[in-house]
Amino acid sequence: MEKIFSLHEIDDVAKELLSSNLHKVVLFYAGMGVGKTTLIKALVAQLGVEGATTSPTFSIVNEYQSKQGTILYHFDLYRIENEEEAYDMGLDEYFDSGNWCFVEWPDNTPDLLPEVRSEIYLDLQADGQRKITLKNRLN
Repeated sequence: MEKIFSLHEIDDVAKELLSSNLHKVVLFYAGMGVGKTTLIKALVAQLGVEGATTSPTFSIVNEYQSKQGTILYHFDLYRIENEEEAYDMGLDEYFDSGNWCFVEWPDNTPDLLPEVRSEIYLDLQADGQRKITLKNRLN
């Protein structure tokens, strides 16, 4: 999937992503301020999480529960200093949990990422729109 969109279309983009056979571990690649957290907020809302959702910049992981009882995890690995720190916090166990895991800054832990995953790339366009590219990995 590849698409150009504006931020007011974010809910529609989230619906489209969820209907695109996303894997439970979803990695978000984008620069600072491009919209990773905004897109994750839209995704968790589509999955039935009510109330405020925030970036786990300082806590590293936020846990949400949908109204159906589904557990979702939102990671911000920006402040992870090394993979050992992520391993010690049980990152691989979260990935193996079978729950949704939305991961910002996954390139900080490349050796801990599962082989089966979805990768979302966001690029800011000159006109302020975003380009989204979805790649499902099975290797």
